[in-house]
Amino acid sequence: MATNVMAQVYETLLCSPGMNEAVKVDVKINRKTVLLLNSVIERGLTAKDGEQGLLELIPKETVEELQQFSDECLKKAGLTELSEKMKGWNTK
Repeated sequence: MATNVMAQVYETLLCSPGMNEAVKVDVKINRKTVLLLNSVIERGLTAKDGEQGLLELIPKETVEELQQFSDECLKKAGLTELSEKMKGWNTK
Protein backbone atom coordinates (compact mmCIF):
# COMPACT_ATOMS: atom_id res chain seq x y z
CA MET A 1 0.00 0.00 0.00
CA ALA A 2 1.33 3.47 -0.82
CA THR A 3 2.74 5.47 2.06
CA ASN A 4 0.27 8.34 1.58
CA VAL A 5 -2.69 5.94 1.74
CA MET A 6 -1.24 4.33 4.87
CA ALA A 7 -0.76 7.80 6.32
CA GLN A 8 -4.44 8.63 5.74
CA VAL A 9 -5.55 5.34 7.30
CA TYR A 10 -3.29 5.85 10.30
CA GLU A 11 -4.41 9.45 10.76
CA THR A 12 -8.06 8.34 10.60
CA LEU A 13 -7.43 5.68 13.24
CA LEU A 14 -5.73 8.17 15.54
CA CYS A 15 -8.75 10.50 15.27
CA SER A 16 -11.24 7.76 16.15
CA PRO A 17 -13.36 8.28 19.27
CA GLY A 18 -11.77 6.95 22.43
CA MET A 19 -8.21 6.84 21.12
CA ASN A 20 -7.06 9.36 23.76
CA GLU A 21 -8.61 7.42 26.64
CA ALA A 22 -6.15 5.86 29.07
CA VAL A 23 -6.20 2.09 29.38
CA LYS A 24 -4.62 -0.13 31.99
CA VAL A 25 -2.45 -2.88 30.56
CA ASP A 26 -1.45 -5.58 33.03
CA VAL A 27 1.10 -7.92 31.47
CA LYS A 28 3.74 -10.24 32.81
CA ILE A 29 6.68 -10.70 30.47
CA ASN A 30 10.21 -11.87 31.08
CA ARG A 31 13.14 -9.50 31.32
CA LYS A 32 14.52 -10.63 27.97
CA THR A 33 11.31 -9.50 26.27
CA VAL A 34 11.37 -6.16 28.13
CA LEU A 35 14.92 -5.55 26.94
CA LEU A 36 14.02 -6.47 23.36
CA LEU A 37 10.87 -4.32 23.44
CA ASN A 38 12.91 -1.36 24.63
CA SER A 39 15.43 -1.94 21.87
CA VAL A 40 12.72 -2.10 19.20
CA ILE A 41 11.06 1.08 20.49
CA GLU A 42 14.41 2.90 20.63
CA ARG A 43 15.29 1.81 17.12
CA GLY A 44 11.91 2.93 15.80
CA LEU A 45 12.08 6.31 17.51
CA THR A 46 15.60 7.03 16.29
CA ALA A 47 14.91 6.28 12.63
CA LYS A 48 16.70 8.50 10.15
CA ASP A 49 14.68 11.15 8.33
CA GLY A 50 14.28 9.17 5.12
CA GLU A 51 13.25 6.03 7.01
CA GLN A 52 10.61 7.44 9.36
CA GLY A 53 7.55 6.54 7.33
CA LEU A 54 4.47 6.70 9.54
CA LEU A 55 6.52 7.95 12.49
CA GLU A 56 6.39 11.40 10.88
CA LEU A 57 2.63 11.49 11.49
CA ILE A 58 2.79 10.78 15.20
CA PRO A 59 2.52 13.86 17.42
CA LYS A 60 5.65 14.68 19.43
CA GLU A 61 3.74 14.15 22.69
CA THR A 62 2.87 10.59 21.66
CA VAL A 63 6.48 9.84 20.79
CA GLU A 64 7.55 11.13 24.22
CA GLU A 65 4.84 9.03 25.86
CA LEU A 66 6.09 5.93 24.07
CA GLN A 67 9.66 6.68 25.18
CA GLN A 68 8.48 7.11 28.78
CA PHE A 69 6.61 3.81 28.60
CA SER A 70 9.71 2.07 27.32
CA ASP A 71 11.86 3.60 30.07
CA GLU A 72 9.32 2.66 32.74
CA CYS A 73 9.29 -0.95 31.55
CA LEU A 74 13.07 -1.06 31.89
CA LYS A 75 12.91 0.50 35.33
CA LYS A 76 10.27 -1.95 36.59
CA ALA A 77 12.31 -4.88 35.25
CA GLY A 78 15.50 -3.54 36.87
CA LEU A 79 17.22 -3.32 33.49
CA THR A 80 17.87 0.41 33.14
CA GLU A 81 21.58 0.17 33.95
CA LEU A 82 22.11 -2.86 31.70
CA SER A 83 20.31 -1.13 28.84
CA GLU A 84 22.51 1.97 29.21
CA LYS A 85 25.66 -0.17 29.17
CA MET A 86 24.45 -1.98 26.05
CA LYS A 87 23.80 1.35 24.32
CA GLY A 88 27.37 2.34 25.17
CA TRP A 89 28.69 -0.84 23.55
CA ASN A 90 26.76 -0.07 20.36
CA THR A 91 28.28 3.40 20.03
CA LYS A 92 31.86 2.17 20.34
